Amino acid sequence: MASLQASNLLSSSSSSSGASSSSKRINAAISVPKLLRIRFPVPKTPSTNLVEDLLLRNGFTNTKQIEKIVTLPRIDEEPFANSSTSKATAKLYAILEAVADRVEMHKNVGEQRDNWNKLLLNSINMITLTATTMAGVAATGGAGAPLLALKLSSTLLFTAAMGVSFIMNKIQPSQLAEEQRNATKLFRQLYSQIQTTLALYDPTELDVKDAMDKVLALDKAYPLPLLGKMIEKFPAKFEPTFWWPKSQDFQRKSKRPGKNGWSEELEVEMREIIEVIKRKDTEDYMRLGNLALKINKILAISGPLLTGIAAAGSAFVGNGSWAAIVAVAAGALATTVNTFEHSGQIGMVVEMYRNCAGFFSLVEESIESSLEETDIDRREDGEMFELKVALQLGRSMSELRDLAQKSTYSRIEGTTIDEFASKLF
Repeated sequence: MASLQASNLLSSSSSSSGASSSSKRINAAISVPKLLRIRFPVPKTPSTNLVEDLLLRNGFTNTKQIEKIVTLPRIDEEPFANSSTSKATAKLYAILEAVADRVEMHKNVGEQRDNWNKLLLNSINMITLTATTMAGVAATGGAGAPLLALKLSSTLLFTAAMGVSFIMNKIQPSQLAEEQRNATKLFRQLYSQIQTTLALYDPTELDVKDAMDKVLALDKAYPLPLLGKMIEKFPAKFEPTFWWPKSQDFQRKSKRPGKNGWSEELEVEMREIIEVIKRKDTEDYMRLGNLALKINKILAISGPLLTGIAAAGSAFVGNGSWAAIVAVAAGALATTVNTFEHSGQIGMVVEMYRNCAGFFSLVEESIESSLEETDIDRREDGEMFELKVALQLGRSMSELRDLAQKSTYSRIEGTTIDEFASKLF
């Protein structure tokens, strides 16, 4: 519009000036509106990356922190491609994550199976007591349909209690829960060991292999599924639990020069500790474990058997006084036996003895493997090894040496030492 107005004004002024050019000259000033200048901002190249921008927007102005974040390696890079130590570290971290996952799994499964023990025991006792009451009521009098209904209900309840009791005694929920508690504890211990290796040493492939072997040995010793892989609850012979690899050749070398902290006195001390563990601790726990296993077998058979006798007696209630007596007495005894077995957690006691006997077998094996190593430089540091053994047995190092001296004197004199090696169990 401004341009059109300007052109019209110019044409009119030129025509008027032509008409009166002879008389006078007219000067005209034309004001053309100026065009507005619109500036479009040119995008600047960002001087900082996305991480810095986000940090600055959120108020993090610490340049040191930004520099640390910026210098992190990219995800698509492979920082472990050229370093065997870094590869071993990455593998150990992967094993560490798997171990943490197993800790949670065994913990959750242990809580679940402990609930099984409580719920199944309460259910069996309620069913058995209800059936016993019905059998007693049926024996007090009545005939015809009411008597038949009470007899039939009592027999069915006794039969159901017998079946559930048989299954419960077969799987031993209290022992299953104890297995998972032990597995949780041992996986946590392995988790701490791997963390110590990562913090104090430069991991190697031997560390990775050792950690993998321990994980697989624990998986085999404490299986999660029930069908096919469940540990036999009533073996012919009581045996300790083995949760470590069969061959433990790997021992971290010490950097101490000389005899690596070992001496003849220390070797004699360790041999005496082995003798005390074998003669006192292992023998005692094997004896107690066999006793607990026998008691558990008797109770596991007696519970369903008494319930079955009560079911048979309740079926003949009304045909004589003896049937009611058998049904009521057997039902009461079955409730007592089931309560003693599962509330007392005899299966858990058996598993506890198995675990303790396995612990002492592990201590014996670790000491023997160290003493059998002829190359002292390949052994673990002597003082560190003595400290570990003392802590495992719940003693100080001075108490451990005193125990070895007592064992030596008692063997020379031909007497039996009256002290156990462990103060923990």
